[in-house]
Amino acid sequence: MSERYFTAILPPPAVAEELAGVVRQLAALPDAERLRWTERDGWHITLAYYGQISDPDRLAELGDRLAATARALQPFALRLAGGESLGEWALGAGVAGDRTTLAGLAAATAEDGLALGLPETAERHPSYRPHLTVARNVRSPRPVAFAPYTAALAPFTGREWLAAELVLMRNANADERPGAHTYVPAATWPLGGRAAEGT
Repeated sequence: MSERYFTAILPPPAVAEELAGVVRQLAALPDAERLRWTERDGWHITLAYYGQISDPDRLAELGDRLAATARALQPFALRLAGGESLGEWALGAGVAGDRTTLAGLAAATAEDGLALGLPETAERHPSYRPHLTVARNVRSPRPVAFAPYTAALAPFTGREWLAAELVLMRNANADERPGAHTYVPAATWPLGGRAAEGT
């Protein structure tokens, strides 16, 4: 089984519940059945991609670097607001709040991957557009137009929360079932903290 890794900020349950209510309304829009809706349990704000890491020593070294990055940053405020379309293939909720600190954390975790020569990090760095993906177009000759969905998301403003943890996520079935994603936290580090949690 191929395991691909990335760093992320996870919304707390109350924030996810607010967004879930809006997503239920989106599912009633035309062509919604043609979209692949993401699983709420896997909702996240991606920071940096690392691709497949099969060497345990390299994964451990990445963890050490991420732990140091997390220790150097204090918790900061975020909220979900509005809608984002990422090209014609992904629909997401926008991210507001302290986007400067968020972008800095994304850049720092990308640098952690670049320092280890992880190829997927190099391919995707430095472009960064914070969002939380809620749906994807299934690749077909005629993708669903996202305009009605981003318009429906535009008024949404979720509650503010304190982003206090850096999470290393893994996608265990990225290659086994193309288009399907099961995201599982692999390790967690408190921002400004001293120790890592997880494996």
